[in-house]
Amino acid sequence: MLNEGQIKQYQDQGFLVLDEVFPLDELEQVKQQAAKIVNDWHDDDRSHTFGTKDNDRSGNDFFLDSAETMSCFFEEEAFDEKGEFVQDRALCINKIGHALHELDPVFKRFSHQKILGDIAKDIGLQEPQIRQSMYIYKQPNIGGEVNWHQDATFFFTTPQSVVTYWFAMEDATLENGCLWVEPEGHKGPLRERFNRCGSDTKMQPLSDKAWPIDTGVPVEVKAGSLVIFQGKLPHYSAPNRSNKSRQAYTLHVTDGRTEYAVENWLHANTLPLTGFDS
Repeated sequence: MLNEGQIKQYQDQGFLVLDEVFPLDELEQVKQQAAKIVNDWHDDDRSHTFGTKDNDRSGNDFFLDSAETMSCFFEEEAFDEKGEFVQDRALCINKIGHALHELDPVFKRFSHQKILGDIAKDIGLQEPQIRQSMYIYKQPNIGGEVNWHQDATFFFTTPQSVVTYWFAMEDATLENGCLWVEPEGHKGPLRERFNRCGSDTKMQPLSDKAWPIDTGVPVEVKAGSLVIFQGKLPHYSAPNRSNKSRQAYTLHVTDGRTEYAVENWLHANTLPLTGFDS
């Protein structure tokens, strides 16, 4: 699937953009299915919000129990001071997580396609295993900021193996909160680990290396594009204050040959741990 130049770019830069790989009609099927899941979700508990400014999720059973569900989370700014939605309910959902790739037939078909397995092998994952899936809305007007972080913080393996597949379901621009990355940042240290013990979680500092606030670069892509990045690559996205959403779908994939840390917050207990179609 990938040529030598693309593989080298991924290895050197820590990320790779494949422009407009997936047809718009295929994306539309996925988008419509996500909308159906949101419409069928009837739990409007105001505490079910998701943000990254405070990563301490101790005691948040809704979040911790969502590993093997299709749960909807609200944007942090979804409610006004009276607890009412600030805009249409469907435009207040932050994301759906975290097992769409196994529980929904449309997402399962999209998530397991052979092309993704071919890419995994090309970048060194010999036994790719899908650990998590998220449908992210980045809603207009209230789409939350995602602080600088590294995905290996949440999917720690020995040796490091997690790779993120980031599918642009819509055009991602500076205006609506596209990804930012630090080229070659994957060559630096892992800065922290997100550990779970029962219903408690704790962010464990590993390095005091500063985040690349002034050296990150935006990754603006068209709908249908795929961004692949290494688990230690620092990345970020700004708030969305535009009138357009920035929908994306993500998969986090590890190599089955590595040791997946017991302390990681997300484990497959009842669902199968699967890879891609051959």
